[in-house]
Amino acid sequence: MKSIYKSILLKKDINRKMLAVLLDPDQCRGSVLASTVAVLKAHIPDFIFVGGSHTINSVDSLIDLLKDEIKTKIILFPGNASQFSSNAHALLYLSLLSGRNAEFLIGQHVSSSVAIKKSEIEVIPTGYLLIDGGKPTSVEYISNTRPIPRDKKEIALSTAVAAELLGMKLVYLEAGSGAAHPVPPAMIEYVKSGLSLPLIVGGGIKTKLQLKEAFDAGADLVVVGNIFESEPSKIAEFVALTKTYGVEDFFVEPAINTFKS
Repeated sequence: MKSIYKSILLKKDINRKMLAVLLDPDQCRGSVLASTVAVLKAHIPDFIFVGGSHTINSVDSLIDLLKDEIKTKIILFPGNASQFSSNAHALLYLSLLSGRNAEFLIGQHVSSSVAIKKSEIEVIPTGYLLIDGGKPTSVEYISNTRPIPRDKKEIALSTAVAAELLGMKLVYLEAGSGAAHPVPPAMIEYVKSGLSLPLIVGGGIKTKLQLKEAFDAGADLVVVGNIFESEPSKIAEFVALTKTYGVEDFFVEPAINTFKS
């Protein structure tokens, strides 16, 4: 089986930016689900993330539907151990390193570890950093942790490097679903400058300009979800931008030979 993590590393190495569409089982239902799936079938992102801070509806059923309809990898993005599903292709094994709540540093992992190992799902250990997005978010409330202030890029970098030294494979800067503002580009750039791991950025990204700014600052993979719940058609625009980002860098116009014999 091809490793999803290896594919992320390969794309990072050639500066091929990636987009993940985040679907919350509680929000992506009925007509929203139908219209979202229709767009995703025609405009396929690199990955689909499934999960939420507080999910009541079935994760399994949504993953099964997505696997039947859309030809891309489904990665579980769980808010807690109860959201684990062996039906996904891979699992982001998140440790909330920006907070000091032991439940989300290691507690939920202990609760789910044996079931996860038995399932043989691809597990990608991920250092998860909550960044202040301008207003309280669900992940902040549920995890009972304070986000890293937007102007404290040194703290963000130190936390990200700690994740790398602890052996984690990804770092995720998260402003939170529905954040007023995305992670500042200056913070993304600063963290990227001192990190060897692939960098994921998500939360508060509502426009193509914000997506491009995150890529320009150094994000390898950007996660967008909340805006698509109200405007699923925007998926097409975000997928197109991601696929064409940096393409011009691979083409160099031939020099004009002005020498005349």
